[in-house]
Amino acid sequence: MFDTPAPVAPVRIDIETAHDAATIDALVLAAFGPGRFAKTAERIREQAAIAVGFVAREGTEIIGSVRLWRIMVGETPAVFLGPIAVDEARRKSGLGADLVHACLEHARAQGIIGVLLVGDPPYFNRFDFRAAPGAVLAGPVDQHRVMWWGEGEAVGPVRPVKQGAPA
Repeated sequence: MFDTPAPVAPVRIDIETAHDAATIDALVLAAFGPGRFAKTAERIREQAAIAVGFVAREGTEIIGSVRLWRIMVGETPAVFLGPIAVDEARRKSGLGADLVHACLEHARAQGIIGVLLVGDPPYFNRFDFRAAPGAVLAGPVDQHRVMWWGEGEAVGPVRPVKQGAPA
């Protein structure tokens, strides 16, 4: 007699809800550890308002997440992408790429001028991110990992935009 594997629920990408926050925090901590708190990118996220967050769900389980944070780059309103966290058992499945695509589709639909991130160029080049040497982050950062997607160039200081503040 053969065992038939249980059906796997399809993965879907949804906008995160307030009820997802604790699970997302645990997923990010598991993916990046406490060392993420020392990064310049984390200083932006600590001060910026979330523009939108996306979660990957398999059934009712959250297996991936990403957020866009409100920022200004010089005088340009934009969003800051990250972190992308995927459950360890599902890494290398393309789920991270699906989450990035959700962010970029949202940015296009909302008329957002640009998306900034600090990440691995070989990974993010495939989404049309390019080097952003003119974006100045307050803190140590490998400038080769600062990347921009969208209109024009990212030029000027990167500043978080707080909840309720005009962009």
